[in-house]
Amino acid sequence: MLNRTRKVGIAVGMALGLSVMPAAAAEVKIGVISILEGAFAALGQDGIRGAQLAVAETGGKVAGKDIKVITMSSDASPDSAVAAARKLIEQDGVDLIVGPLSGSEGLALRDLSKSFPGVTFLNGSSAAQDTTLRDSSQNFYRFGGDGAQWMVGVGSHAFNKLNYKRVAVVAEDYSFPYTQVLGFMTEFCAAGGKVPKKFWTPIGAKDYSSIVYAIPKDVDAVFVALGGADAVNFLTQYSQAGGDKPIIGGTITIDQSILDSKGPFKKLLIGAPAGTPTVGDYDGKEWKAFTASYKKQFPKGFSAPSIFAHHYYMSAKAALLALDEVKGDLSGNHKALRASLNKLQFVTPTGGTMRLDKNRNGIIDNFVTEVFQREDGTLGNRVLKVVRDVDQLLGQNETDFLKKGPVSRDNPSCP
Repeated sequence: MLNRTRKVGIAVGMALGLSVMPAAAAEVKIGVISILEGAFAALGQDGIRGAQLAVAETGGKVAGKDIKVITMSSDASPDSAVAAARKLIEQDGVDLIVGPLSGSEGLALRDLSKSFPGVTFLNGSSAAQDTTLRDSSQNFYRFGGDGAQWMVGVGSHAFNKLNYKRVAVVAEDYSFPYTQVLGFMTEFCAAGGKVPKKFWTPIGAKDYSSIVYAIPKDVDAVFVALGGADAVNFLTQYSQAGGDKPIIGGTITIDQSILDSKGPFKKLLIGAPAGTPTVGDYDGKEWKAFTASYKKQFPKGFSAPSIFAHHYYMSAKAALLALDEVKGDLSGNHKALRASLNKLQFVTPTGGTMRLDKNRNGIIDNFVTEVFQREDGTLGNRVLKVVRDVDQLLGQNETDFLKKGPVSRDNPSCP
């Protein structure tokens, strides 16, 4: 088991290299929870950068109050995320929490938020479907979609454009990959595709040989929904074993954090389609400005902001916009703040308009992408298609959608 929650946090002025002044009596405390150890550590560090960037844009103040950011590390487990949140609330006295990063952590913080009505929770990048779809919390917000929304457009592209009829799945065994698989299979299976085999692996696995050699010979491609070191380890071992099936990427499998990694496995990803709300090589003016700001603030970060930086930024930005609108009013269990968040709309770094549905979940623009090799030899993602206004029901009737039940290892299925 990885080390339990540990405090990494510092006031944002120190984190950003700004002048450090004595804390003002009037301040807003924001706790940020991200994974800073283990397989997802590099991803979690970029999430922190995103939240810091949003605060930096305000000069470290909102509604005349200083902003103090306290960061905490979790380890991708629900218990660690809850422990981090309790520490931030009960000992540090934070007003808001931004985070967590991983899917099942989000479900845990959604449940915890119901016991702390005086704290407003804004999701980081965790994207399990049921965090907001079922049993949602009045003080938990997700200014970004779930993992199924992030895959819209990919299943139909794989079947109709790439002629993939049979696809195997390799994914981590928890709520977010279940949601990603749902997003892919909803379209792929409806088009006539089949998924004869799914392989589920724990976070932090090192040896993938049993999966590599069990992938069916008769599949046309492998849908990989792994992140961080897990993605690198699987793809490396698959490459070393001579694996030659085309890869379809889950969102974080083709994220810039993976494409910037070293190793011959990356040749497997060239040409891989995927779905994502964040595209490192997107040429929209808002994204170019966001990337330039990110690189200036964090010259040792990734070559472009990852999905984690993007989503932590959006949640922190939403909090700061709402705080400014209500002039920092946090009275009455944040009544005014939450009313502002519920109706808030703002332009995202990818040029879309972020807004929430009735469950406080983002309605997003999604990109179908393809991994390509840049002129300098590095890898990036280019946009094949943009799908606008993707909601959490994937465009389906709410009653019919909910009748299908929660996602799991076996739901959906089209063997």
